[in-house]
Amino acid sequence: MASNSLAFLFDLDGTLVDSVYQHVLAWQEAFQAVGINLAVWRIHRQIGMSGGLLLNATLREVGRPVNQNETQRIQRAHKEAYERQLGSLRLLPGTQELLDHLATHQVPYAIATSGRMEIAEHTLKLLKLDANVPVVTRDQVRHAKPDPDVFLTAAERLGVPINQCVVVGDSIWDMLAARRAWALGVGVLSGGYGQQELEQAGAYRVYQDPADLLRHLDEVGVRRED
Repeated sequence: MASNSLAFLFDLDGTLVDSVYQHVLAWQEAFQAVGINLAVWRIHRQIGMSGGLLLNATLREVGRPVNQNETQRIQRAHKEAYERQLGSLRLLPGTQELLDHLATHQVPYAIATSGRMEIAEHTLKLLKLDANVPVVTRDQVRHAKPDPDVFLTAAERLGVPINQCVVVGDSIWDMLAARRAWALGVGVLSGGYGQQELEQAGAYRVYQDPADLLRHLDEVGVRRED
């Protein structure tokens, strides 16, 4: 099938797991905890960054400064609100099949998310990952997306040069980070960003979801040998 010169680096929320809108609603509730009422579309535009960057970017847009105590309260409220929605999380169509397919054909892959492990661990439980699959979270790197640190670290753990990696993500921040890392960016629409947005941010190809990507793996360099 494929040689080990190619590897995949997957974002988590909105890419493998249908969890973006749970995060959006959790952030909305968290902002309301300090008296900030935001439309969900404003929050969604920032999803894909780390929680700290999302908080700063969103508050900058509304022109509302917050002190350290309020910041901690917002982040704590987001975590609590998100955890109340864990029962609604589902794998996106084709997620496990795609990962199993790569494993069967010895194509290495890793998970690289801007979420912290205390949040990501709930989502990761939905995946059946082999113990040797690297998982890189916000806690393990200096900077989160749109900086490329999580993808660079994931590639390093796989032992594959970053320019031989395919970054799969659902947000413009994933595509920007891939571009900065000199990796090939591939977008999926399952996180709510549009095809044109993802392409403008650097996506080489855009697919509906993991199932659609699985059907078109040859387009991103995974060879099928007769």
